[in-house]
Amino acid sequence: MSLPAPPHSLQPSSRPLIDSFGRHVSYLRISVTDRCDFRCTYCMAENMSFLPKREVLSFEEIETIAAAFVARGVTKLRLTGGEPLVRRDIIDLVNALGRHLGTGGLNELTMTTNGSQLARHAQALAAAGIRRLNVSLDTLDPEKFRAITRRGRIEDVLGGIEAARKAGLQIKINMVAMRGTNDDEIEPMMAWAHAKGMGLTLIEGMPLGEVGIDRVDSYLPLRELRDRLAQRYSLEKLDRTTGGPARYVKVAETGGILGFIAPMSHNFCESCNRVRLTATGQLFLCLGQDDQVNLRDALRDGGLSALDATLDHAMVIKPKGHDFVIDRSAPAPALNRHMSVTGG
Repeated sequence: MSLPAPPHSLQPSSRPLIDSFGRHVSYLRISVTDRCDFRCTYCMAENMSFLPKREVLSFEEIETIAAAFVARGVTKLRLTGGEPLVRRDIIDLVNALGRHLGTGGLNELTMTTNGSQLARHAQALAAAGIRRLNVSLDTLDPEKFRAITRRGRIEDVLGGIEAARKAGLQIKINMVAMRGTNDDEIEPMMAWAHAKGMGLTLIEGMPLGEVGIDRVDSYLPLRELRDRLAQRYSLEKLDRTTGGPARYVKVAETGGILGFIAPMSHNFCESCNRVRLTATGQLFLCLGQDDQVNLRDALRDGGLSALDATLDHAMVIKPKGHDFVIDRSAPAPALNRHMSVTGG
């Protein structure tokens, strides 16, 4: 397929992406694949059906769509999956997107990874312009790690983290807090991460997709967890932001940064600046709603003008917020879409 224009030909637009609630969309998360080498219990079913490769956006299409967003004022791109580093030749895409850092159109290019493939890619990611990575890690216990991921080796992840640190990449650990699974490991994880100069962000479980676990029993409100930590640690509120929904504190006793992403117990939708592109080109306007537009079809059928018009329509239909609920009266997932489809 021949694309209508190379990505570098798009010029900055005077029309920023502002939704009907006055929120400026400046952050695009790009899922480059729905595939992953793990099957984390809160994210995927054990036996997943993945997309046929022919339905997945080509790197050229991702580049063109990303360039259109940068031209409309998006300053941060995050590559996600599934697991982004399992996609073949992923460094080619990272290098291509990294060129926007040199033009000044993009402030940051980053990635969320499970770390399993990081050891062999860390140097290349740093060379492409990535300065910061989020690594998903829910436990430091090898047996529990294998149970949560259903197949992963914690040695690969820890080795990848060390390789990334040696390459000069700043690492933040993302930990999904689960009652009865890893709630007893949060303080040890914080001590470990902070001792290595890494931040730790705690994330509430979200009701996305049938995954084979009881989300009601495993749900741990971060408000409860923060109150528990505040009894033992001095938590200094920070105004720091990384462009996403996390709220940060500095832990006086460790000197490190602790983040909280709490979509269930604290709805942060009023400041939402994010949209999510799936590997098939669907642009989801909210992680917790099904409102979407098809950028792949717009680009393939109508070129850049259709793509731009579809972005305008997306801003009109972007919802005010999500309707996540986890309790016994609503045990089913809020959406059938798995977390791996949109990359969190």
